[in-house]
Amino acid sequence: MRSLLSRLDRLFVAPPDSARVGWLRDWTFAHRGLHDQHAPENSLAAFAGAVERGIGVECDIQRSRDHAAMLMHDWELERLTGVTGPTACYSAEELARIAYLDSEHMLARLDDLLALVEGRVPILVEIKSRRRYDIEESCVAVRDALAGYEGRHAVMSFDPRVSRWFRKHSPRTVHGLVMREDHIGMTQKPWQRHLALWLARPEFIAYHVAALPNPMVASLRTAGMPVLTWTVDTPDLLRHALLHADAPIAEGAGVP
Repeated sequence: MRSLLSRLDRLFVAPPDSARVGWLRDWTFAHRGLHDQHAPENSLAAFAGAVERGIGVECDIQRSRDHAAMLMHDWELERLTGVTGPTACYSAEELARIAYLDSEHMLARLDDLLALVEGRVPILVEIKSRRRYDIEESCVAVRDALAGYEGRHAVMSFDPRVSRWFRKHSPRTVHGLVMREDHIGMTQKPWQRHLALWLARPEFIAYHVAALPNPMVASLRTAGMPVLTWTVDTPDLLRHALLHADAPIAEGAGVP
C-alpha cells in the first residue's frame, strides 16, 4: 500500500520549479511573528520584531464581515481581545479598532503587514479554513491584498482547496499545503494525507514537527519539494527540524 501511494504521489504531484520555490529553504519563519507579552501574536509589533531580526514571518488569515484578509488566528475574538463574537461578524474597520488584551496594539489587515515588510523578509500566509466554510472568499481576499506586492511570499492552508485555487487563479503565488497526523484536523489516516496532497498539488508542504520523520515527507523532499515544519518552540525541536525538514516555522526558544 505504501509503495502504491508513493507512485500515486509522483503521478499527481509534479516536482516543483526549484528556481521558483528554492528560497523557502533559506529562511526561518517566525510563527505568528516574534510574539511575547509585549507583542501579541499576529500583531504588527510581532512582525516588526521579526523583520528587525531578519527572520521571515508566518501569519494567519481570517476574513472580516466585509471580506477583508485580517491578521488573526482564531475564529472567535475572545481569547486574544476579550471581545465576544466571531471575527467574521465584524467589519475590517471595526476590527481595526479592537486592541489585544492588555495591550495598545490593534488588530490589523494583511495589507498593513505588506506595507510594514516591504519585501525585506519573506511572508508565509496561512489561510484558516474549516468544514462548510466558503474558502474561496478568503482566497480572493488574500489574492487581492497581494496584487502588486513584489516581495517574496507564499500562501498555504490545511485546506487543500486553497493550494488548488491559487494554482488556478493566481499562478504567480507560491502555494503550499499544511499537514498534521494527530487527532486534530482531517488528515489523521495515511490515505487522507495522500488525498489532500493529490487535491492540493502543492509546491511545498508545512508539516507538523511531531510527525517527522516519515516516509511520505522524506520522499517528497527527495523529489525536490521544500519541506517546512511547525511549531518549533524548543532547541531540541529546532535540531530535529533541521535534520528532517528544510526550514522551521518557529517561536519562543525555537527561534535560532
